[in-house]
Amino acid sequence: MPATRRPLLLLEVLIAALAAMTIKALISLVLWRYAGPLTLLIVLSGLTVYLRWRGLGWGHFGLVKLPKLKSWLLLPVQALFAIIAILATGVGTATIGAALGFEFMGEEPTGVMDRFGAVADGSLPHYLLWLAISILAAGLGEELFFRGYMINRLRDGLGSGVVMTALTVLLPALYFGYGHFYYQGLRGLITTGLIGLVLGLLFLIYKRNLWPLVIAHAAVDCLVFTALFFNLDI
Repeated sequence: MPATRRPLLLLEVLIAALAAMTIKALISLVLWRYAGPLTLLIVLSGLTVYLRWRGLGWGHFGLVKLPKLKSWLLLPVQALFAIIAILATGVGTATIGAALGFEFMGEEPTGVMDRFGAVADGSLPHYLLWLAISILAAGLGEELFFRGYMINRLRDGLGSGVVMTALTVLLPALYFGYGHFYYQGLRGLITTGLIGLVLGLLFLIYKRNLWPLVIAHAAVDCLVFTALFFNLDI
């Protein structure tokens, strides 16, 4: 990427992040529970139009084609490893935080039940709705925006050195964690931020193939909502 274009790419990422924050804040005034998914829908729609105008598609940002049989056979293995990594990070963060005396790390934020209480109460329509949101908004949407778009665009803007590569993973992870603060509080910021860091590293390890992360993210969220609906302790 020419050095003269790098500041413009960084500005593009900054504008996208600020636009998402602004849209989310406005939607939260009227549809707080669905502010995150609706924001992703709007932002990703806008980015799709913009990127096509720039001659780019989402294949450039991780939704790659899998033409070889080896790639298809490897996909479930990569997704399973990502699922284990997400769950281990979430459980490990809460356990270590509580052990260190940070009591809030072992407590469920009140905003979680405010947002998903209908699922816990056994509402089938809400359960099915959140499963759809888990697959489309969380699995596909969040991975497209926080990993596919942000990591690739930051890499183009910052360069590929060791320090800069670390920043391309760390900055989206921090933003990902902040995106969950509004209903999960500090615990959510820390936990999802670390999960975002793990997913970002896996994105690089998987050679910027987003599909395993999309599948894993959707699967974990669906598992959580299923446990909530059936009152299972996981």
